[in-house]
Amino acid sequence: MTEVHAEPEQAAPGAAGHAGANMPPAASPGSTPSSAPAAPAVEPTTVPAVGDGGVLGARALRGTTRGHKPVRVVAARVPLRQRLVELWRNRELLAFLVRKEIKVKYKNSVLGFFWSMLNPALTLAVFWVLFTKFLPNDTPNFVIYMFSALLVWNLFQTAVLGATGTIVNNGGIVKKVAFPREILALASVGSAFVFFLFQSIVLVAFMVGFRHAPRWGELWTVVPALAALMAFAAALSVFLAAVNVYLRDTQHLVEVALMAWFWAVPAVYLFPVRVHDGLARYHLLWLYLGNPVTPIAMTFQRVFYAQADPLSTQRHVHQLVHVLPHYPLQWYLAMDCSILGVSLVLLLGALAVFGRLEGNFAEEL
Repeated sequence: MTEVHAEPEQAAPGAAGHAGANMPPAASPGSTPSSAPAAPAVEPTTVPAVGDGGVLGARALRGTTRGHKPVRVVAARVPLRQRLVELWRNRELLAFLVRKEIKVKYKNSVLGFFWSMLNPALTLAVFWVLFTKFLPNDTPNFVIYMFSALLVWNLFQTAVLGATGTIVNNGGIVKKVAFPREILALASVGSAFVFFLFQSIVLVAFMVGFRHAPRWGELWTVVPALAALMAFAAALSVFLAAVNVYLRDTQHLVEVALMAWFWAVPAVYLFPVRVHDGLARYHLLWLYLGNPVTPIAMTFQRVFYAQADPLSTQRHVHQLVHVLPHYPLQWYLAMDCSILGVSLVLLLGALAVFGRLEGNFAEEL
């Protein structure tokens, strides 16, 4: 680094009169030298030259005087392991975004969070009146059977629909703030889980009203089923959120696909006998059960509805209604654990795809 020595400044000849006003009077010839202290000498200072990288050197010098600070390297493609570490470090941001989505949805509303319970409660009431008064159903407590599967479906649908457009809807933040963008999709899954908890309160209230008890000994099986559903919803949400940035029709296509997907879940119809036998006849039962949402919904029905073959509710008819399939508990656990394992692999793949696509998010948005 080139050094430049700064010499003491010399007063300009034209400025002697102006400078002399502030200078002590000169000693006359033959007078005694004044006892005033002499002015200190100006020592030469070392200044880095600008042309030889002196600006960068000066900044580096100031950085060393301030101490070492952590340096974050921003790359176009972040390794998958590093992405997982960043997600864990930003878990507080994830919780904040979940709270924000919940508050924004019910902002300036009088009932607030009660709307998340009022809507499913009204839906259950309408179906109960419909299937008991106008379209009699011989399945006892059919609304509990139906709503046990609707709980699963509502969580999945709300998470996927909300996450698909979240990157586009938050384009201003994505272009200006540096943070793991996939957190926006995961926040939609987290808020859907909170709404799921509110709707579960409605199911419990109806079960108490109908005096319908679940299978207490198998209540723990809901945990792996719910974990599998969350993992699958998260994988699909992260993938669709990235694709929707480039293909804006993805959000509309997902809405249509979910409408058709709903009928692949045994919610408003019974799975045994007709559906089971019809699919088995054409060797399509594996395709029906290959839908990840279907075994999870059947697990919830087994636990909360709990009656595999109840008696018919029609008058003068004393026959059993085959509501739930006669699969052992091990079958449900094996299916849920398999879905959980596959969903975790899909989630890692979705994060990898998201990392490859997010490099051009700013240009696309």
